[in-house]
Amino acid sequence: MSDYLKTQENRLLASAKYIIRRLEERGYEAYIVGGCVRDSILGTEPHDYDICTSALPHEVMGAFDKSIVIPTGLKHGTVTVVIDGNNYEVTTFRIDGQYSDNRHPDNVEFTRSLIEDLKRRDFTMNAIAYSDRTGLIDPFDGIEDIRHGIIRCVGNPDERFSEDALRILRAIRFAAQLNFMIEPDMTEKSIHKMSHLLENVAAERINSEFCKIAVSGHFAESVRRFCDVFEIFIPELRNLADFNQNSPYHEFDVLEHTLHAVGKCPSDELTTRLAVFFHDFGKPQCYQEDESGTGHFYGHGKVSAELSSTIMRWLKFDNQTRRDVKKLVFYHDVQLAAVKKQIRRWLNRIGEQQFRRLLDVKVSDIRGQKENNDNDERLLVIPDILSLTDEILRERECFQMKDLSVNGKDLLAMGFVQGKEVGDALRKLLDMVIDGQIKNDRDELLNYLQTIKTN
Repeated sequence: MSDYLKTQENRLLASAKYIIRRLEERGYEAYIVGGCVRDSILGTEPHDYDICTSALPHEVMGAFDKSIVIPTGLKHGTVTVVIDGNNYEVTTFRIDGQYSDNRHPDNVEFTRSLIEDLKRRDFTMNAIAYSDRTGLIDPFDGIEDIRHGIIRCVGNPDERFSEDALRILRAIRFAAQLNFMIEPDMTEKSIHKMSHLLENVAAERINSEFCKIAVSGHFAESVRRFCDVFEIFIPELRNLADFNQNSPYHEFDVLEHTLHAVGKCPSDELTTRLAVFFHDFGKPQCYQEDESGTGHFYGHGKVSAELSSTIMRWLKFDNQTRRDVKKLVFYHDVQLAAVKKQIRRWLNRIGEQQFRRLLDVKVSDIRGQKENNDNDERLLVIPDILSLTDEILRERECFQMKDLSVNGKDLLAMGFVQGKEVGDALRKLLDMVIDGQIKNDRDELLNYLQTIKTN
């Protein structure tokens, strides 16, 4: 494993090694540390390199030309060294003080001991240091945990999560991204025990970890195994568990249907994944039974859409993502057919990207209704819809106002009054073209306009 580190000579690593050599030449210890070492061991090229050192911040600054050092976090021992436009955080070995806000240390104490510095880190796989001079330094058997795919806290998990509650979600996120398991006897138990501390973490930080989990290959498994954790910031999940749908289309409760749908989503794009996740959140509020005891959820798309928007607003999602997810959730239950005029109308209503997302949401929803539902006849029409969509786009068929062969100037020249009359006439033309009642041919459109103008 150390051989990979020694032979991986990309520019980022070369600059990191230069910084380390510079500090070593002045009598200090210095190592690359944390995620970059973990990724290198896993065979993944790191995107950045963090460096830890026995040098105090002013000593780090004195080791480099003033033009390339930035005192970004002297209080916590961090100096940024800029080489070829890339930032390298160089942090003094430290011992963290109390974490009264469950997020940041109230104070730090600098130390000359690498081991003391590694003790304060979150997981064993992130508590490994490396330099060419010493090779790998792994006091907590992080390499062994990486080899076996285990996420384990350094030391006492309760203490690690009390120091920084976001580590709870980071553990779940790492497990989802790397397909690792969280060590069950201490670390996982502590996650469930300490999950309430996430109430003290800013929504923006929760959002960042949640999104990374959502686009991973193990989103559904993560929520299923740690639903109590996700309920801390999405309490609506509590309403979904064990909610029997009493429907011939569903063999799962609402939560399990949601997780099956997420697990079978054909897209790893964030907006689509979120829409699948939120698509049935409103079902418990909309439940009705008919005389036979069959459950129905009239209007649940609208209620789910509003809930998704509220939750995403609290989690500080950007407005565009929130609006896109809300629209997909609202429309997720519509019936779609392989009919060109219907497809053109949907392309007009929500655009190509959203329409393709909607198809993925519908596929996920249907596939998630039963354990083996991949041959449901409702799925068989989806490839035909996609094929017709591609044909419409390839042939540049008209489904937007800007694609009409006539425009407002043409109508004004014919005597239409600027404003509502022009707008209504253009919308009427577009509707007729979309429905195939008239061709998007300039002469044909002008002839039709002349007819309605003279009548």
